[in-house]
Amino acid sequence: MRSIWNGAISFGLVSIPIKLVNATESHSISFRQIHLEDGGRIRYRKVCELEEKEVGSAEIGKGYEDADGTIIPITDDDLAHLPLPTAKTIEIVAFVPADRIDPLQMDAAYYLAAGGAPAAKPYTLLREALKRSNKVAIAKFALRGRERLGMLRVVEDAIAMHGLLWPDEVRAPQGVAPDTRVTVNDKELDLADALMDTLGEIDLDDLHDEYREALEEVVAAKAAGETVPEAAEPAKGGKVLDLMAALEKSVRDAKESRGEEPAEVHRLPQRKSARATPKQAGGKKSTAATAAASAKKSTATKKTASRSTASKSTASKSTASRSTASKSTASAKKTTAKKTTPRKRSA
Repeated sequence: MRSIWNGAISFGLVSIPIKLVNATESHSISFRQIHLEDGGRIRYRKVCELEEKEVGSAEIGKGYEDADGTIIPITDDDLAHLPLPTAKTIEIVAFVPADRIDPLQMDAAYYLAAGGAPAAKPYTLLREALKRSNKVAIAKFALRGRERLGMLRVVEDAIAMHGLLWPDEVRAPQGVAPDTRVTVNDKELDLADALMDTLGEIDLDDLHDEYREALEEVVAAKAAGETVPEAAEPAKGGKVLDLMAALEKSVRDAKESRGEEPAEVHRLPQRKSARATPKQAGGKKSTAATAAASAKKSTATKKTASRSTASKSTASKSTASRSTASKSTASAKKTTAKKTTPRKRSA
């Protein structure tokens, strides 16, 4: 790998010559701008606005534009004499636990290669010290005209460095979270946990760029004069307005995609809570009122039947009425004992 920067790691009084190489590479497909009418390339030329003529790279330098529009020339010699101790040195300033680094700060990644045989011993010493401490090194270095912050860590048998943004370059997430106050209940959290468990883990090496592969197929087909492959239309899913229904369906779909038998997702049983007590008490009162009403109707019916029998004496009527009322009361008690209202599940 070609080095992009040569310098040294400053580890206390120990200096480790190193070479900086890129740890990542881009596989994205790039396009050229063309003239649609004839397919000609569209190119950008660097033109001096004062002379209105194109200039070459050898004639182009750096300049700082002041607030009033004045351009102040800055030469490479000016930059080479900057009073920076990190101009050619990666200066380690601290060792901290890795979880102290916010992933939002992480920028480009590099490998630090030992610069020759004399660097092998101190390089290995730093690598093993990082391994044993379970910490990362925080360093300052200068690259491409500015001082930067970096994090050194061990990757297999090499030392890698991640460029870090300065803390004041990371924006606070103000105004990003929803303004609406939302309450998530235990049922929804349990279903979300079930969905996470169903999706499980994955080996990142199994993931690949499907968009790039499809784009390569299109380019190959166009180059060969063949028909461009068409993508299958995605399945149109119904608009789900119920969050619980969406979670349940997601769990089922995830299991089916993993080759598992479609599982029926049932809503989880209601957990007991102190808030359910008033509702249960209200349910009992409602049951008692229903039974009392039933008893009154039964008593009225029996009394009507008793009055329709004209041949019986008044004493007999009175006795039959009392007997009927006694039976109705007993019937009402049995009805009350048998009828129960199931407890309502809290949402």
